[in-house]
Amino acid sequence: MPEPAAPSSWRITLPHTTAAVPIARALIRKAFADMHVPADSDTAELLTAELVANAVEHTADDKPIELVIEVLPSGHQHVEVHDNDPAPVEGLGDDEVPAGDLLDEGGRGLLLIRTLSVDSGYRPTEQGKVVWFRLPADPAADLDAGPSAGSSVDPSE
Repeated sequence: MPEPAAPSSWRITLPHTTAAVPIARALIRKAFADMHVPADSDTAELLTAELVANAVEHTADDKPIELVIEVLPSGHQHVEVHDNDPAPVEGLGDDEVPAGDLLDEGGRGLLLIRTLSVDSGYRPTEQGKVVWFRLPADPAADLDAGPSAGSSVDPSE
């Protein structure tokens, strides 16, 4: 499979409402199709929906959020959600998943992101923060190595 020579990307502003979640799911599938990327669109949709839902739920203002979809030169699919809240994301970018009650419904989305992506994390920005995940270049890649440890610094920067 030939690798792209340079990153291809989409940058989309989404409303700060729950309506942004299904929009983001549709956009991620459309972006990968338009970029002719052999992506695991189902996983990308699920993880993107989690990031967008978290941004809507955990930010107090009504400013729009931004979705960035990028194919790196390596072929990895890199997805970011930008929001205006500078607070760190507990459970993403830490070396360990925070302990919690197994019946607790909160935090499961971040566990999915850590488990199903090859890397994930967050980084502060002047406007708030970026939360991101990366999927393998080859959707059939073996993820048996387990969840990524994450990083507070995005290695593509």
